[in-house]
Amino acid sequence: MSETSWTGKVLVATPVLTDPNFHRTVILLLDHGEDGAVGLVLNRPSSLRLAEAMPGWEDVAASPPVLFAGGPVEPDAVIALGRARPGTLPGPDWMPIVDRLRVVDLSAGPSVADEQVEAARVFVGYAGWAPGQLEDEVAAEAWFVADARDLDALIDDPELLWSEVLRRQRGELRLFATFPEDPSLN
Repeated sequence: MSETSWTGKVLVATPVLTDPNFHRTVILLLDHGEDGAVGLVLNRPSSLRLAEAMPGWEDVAASPPVLFAGGPVEPDAVIALGRARPGTLPGPDWMPIVDRLRVVDLSAGPSVADEQVEAARVFVGYAGWAPGQLEDEVAAEAWFVADARDLDALIDDPELLWSEVLRRQRGELRLFATFPEDPSLN
């Protein structure tokens, strides 16, 4: 495995990736190292309103205020991401993942989160890779690895995230932003 960590990067599913769990997904890598990788699918909103699933959290939620499917691993795991308020300094309780984006401590409650973050998003499940597995998938051209922005995790229209991330890339990679959903209809 390479010594380069992709923690804080996004994985953008390429058209080669046919697994329906990851079709046109954008995944934020929360951790990537010699033990494998863990990330959250940023663009799979569910229909379950956050107010129904986790009362009180809807006031802190980014729009749309629904639960997101973070990935197929551990569907009962719940992870929240939030963008720290300006001037909030990293501390022992949290470190930024990218810019001001961090994992939110759900056990602290929504009122504490509201004091610390501008907006949060809650995910159920996550995406995970064994050691070397993600690197093999990138080498097989299943994923593009790109720089993340903290607002990627909080985008108002998550259905547009795949093309938005590709559109801001340089060179030929940005051309994939216009790749048709079904190329056979072209």
